[in-house]
Amino acid sequence: MEWNFQAAEELAAALRAGEVTSAKLTDEAIARIEQDDKVINAICVPDLDRARAAARGADQARARGEDRPLLGIPVTVKESYDIAGLPTTWGMPQYRSYMPAEDAVQVSRLKAAGAVVLGKTNVPLGLQDLQSFNEIYGTTNNPWDHARTSGGSSGGSAAALASGFGALSIGSDIGGSLRTPAHFCGVYAHKPTLGLAANRGMVPPATPALPVDLDLAVVGPMARTARDLTLLLDVMAGPDPLTLGVAYDLTLPPARHQRLSDFRVLVLEEHPLIPTGSAVRAGVNRVADALADGGAHVERHTPLLPDQAEAATLYTQLLFSGSIARFPVEAYEQLRTRAAGLSADDQSLDAARLRGMVFSHRDWMEANNRRELHRHSWRQLFAEFDAVVCPITPTPAFPHDHNPDLLERRIDIDGVEYPYFDQLVWAGLATMPGLPATAIPAGRSPEGLPVGVQLIGPMFEDRTPLRLAELLEQKIGGFQAPN
Repeated sequence: MEWNFQAAEELAAALRAGEVTSAKLTDEAIARIEQDDKVINAICVPDLDRARAAARGADQARARGEDRPLLGIPVTVKESYDIAGLPTTWGMPQYRSYMPAEDAVQVSRLKAAGAVVLGKTNVPLGLQDLQSFNEIYGTTNNPWDHARTSGGSSGGSAAALASGFGALSIGSDIGGSLRTPAHFCGVYAHKPTLGLAANRGMVPPATPALPVDLDLAVVGPMARTARDLTLLLDVMAGPDPLTLGVAYDLTLPPARHQRLSDFRVLVLEEHPLIPTGSAVRAGVNRVADALADGGAHVERHTPLLPDQAEAATLYTQLLFSGSIARFPVEAYEQLRTRAAGLSADDQSLDAARLRGMVFSHRDWMEANNRRELHRHSWRQLFAEFDAVVCPITPTPAFPHDHNPDLLERRIDIDGVEYPYFDQLVWAGLATMPGLPATAIPAGRSPEGLPVGVQLIGPMFEDRTPLRLAELLEQKIGGFQAPN
């Protein structure tokens, strides 16, 4: 039997039934990596000897009667997570040989759940791109078309899953870094509610692994099925044991509904600041039709939706105010000079990016207060709807673009070019207010490329979009292995 593309849930059942061993699953995954990853380049830091040892240990534990959620299941981990004994570089050459002393909290949770870690997956330089390439490890290719990107910054994880290199992976998301690679590679991912999963040890190299509450950024699961996302989220979710975990236990509320016909869904395909490409629009409508056919209540418009243009501007400002916080003083002063030269009438996203880069604390507090108003509006919307279906980016995976000046790059949407970073507005719809969002496959483009959509849910009700993802998988199908 071919095990490499089986769901983690199916592998767990087979392991419990004694139909296969972890050693066999791990050997088959390693054989596929050695056969196919020369072209894909998803696994940038293999850890194969320790994986084989962990698999033998998992089999011995099962023979003793132990059973844990991921016992014996091969997985991968995004390069940006600390793993003791392996380099953590974030693709930055100056940290090529940096080795953390201890595992990130999520790596510890994976291992405690019994997972077998095959290695680490590739990322862009500093996690700052929608592609995954860097000077140390090279370029990760899309398994569906090697001339195209697998996405970023969790692009190595998405490509690994699509290629059968392990059943699960963990990544992170601040600008769609879980959802965009899933969309580009035809797999599933879940961006949890902000703060739901502890992030300690998912830090830039040589940075102390402290339990810091990050703004916008989350860590989360990636898989080949919706149910596997839930399986892995249950392992990852929960506060850091050094802080809130001292006093709190996590209890996520159940999904609002179990049947598709009970869901109330808002479908969005248009954004005021960037068009939606025809292939992605078709994917959104494929999901909308499936919802309607399943008896769900589907709406296309509501006055409850927060202003999307303002939301995109707020997200852009908050994102870029954090991304340049460690810039040298000289570079920061140059940015301030450029920002001061902007016209007050310039309300473009380019202008929002530049203004955000030089935010004062007062500016940030004002933007944060406006974010709270948006969160309140979302709470009102989710009193009338259970989920929002919308694009993740305007296009399927685009050709590799390694122009070192990201602000000079362009994204082609049905033959018209737009600023590269403008495609982040759809990711920001959920990220800015901290909402959970599940990325699901939604068919193929005319060129045969995967197309995904995201299901946005109410804050801390992560099981609601995850359940909707599961129901849609049953309705329209899910992951398919690349041809």
